[in-house]
Amino acid sequence: MKQATFADRLSEAKFIRKMKQVELCAATGIGKSAMSQYFKGSFEPKPDKVASIAKALNVSEAWLMGYDVPMEAQKTKVFPGEAISILQGQTRMIPLFESVAAGFGCYANNQIIDFIPLLITTDEEAENTICIKVSGNSMYPKIENGDIIVVHKQDSVDSGQIGVFLIDNEEGVVKRANYVYGEDWLELLSINPEYMTRRFEGAEVERVKTLGLVKQVIKNI
Repeated sequence: MKQATFADRLSEAKFIRKMKQVELCAATGIGKSAMSQYFKGSFEPKPDKVASIAKALNVSEAWLMGYDVPMEAQKTKVFPGEAISILQGQTRMIPLFESVAAGFGCYANNQIIDFIPLLITTDEEAENTICIKVSGNSMYPKIENGDIIVVHKQDSVDSGQIGVFLIDNEEGVVKRANYVYGEDWLELLSINPEYMTRRFEGAEVERVKTLGLVKQVIKNI
């Protein structure tokens, strides 16, 4: 939930870090006029500018934007796993949601708990990418409780891929899909053998909606 404006947090961070406005402009490459407008609250910067300012002030992007999160920047380590290559592109601030349900439901501000900087190639990819904090260990050891998954929003995944699914419009799960094209059944598989396979046949398949493809895992370390 937002507790302050961007302008308020910007002024607070500048005071705490003992940084002059001209120094902040030099560190971020943002012009004096635009920076002055940010401080006045006339308008808020775009995500890439927020990232530059947060980096220069060494604060969390979400905190800087006014959300009720710790001020200090969160440090995480990325393990590629089955992730797509993101070696080229520019840093985009991708929203982190507290759960699968929050991430694909109503995009209320209080459902965003932080922003994760990711290298993403296009605006379209950025718009269709979200991060979700995983609860549970059904996909252990690949995805553990507290890990963050990077998800590309799409309405289908290939058999064998890990996706995010909504069952009966209320239960969000992260599972590996298993099906044969042309046949009327779908299995949602857990990696952890302690969890049973969920199989849907015939009309039951309609109970499952594909929400997105898991592209990357950010481990909780």
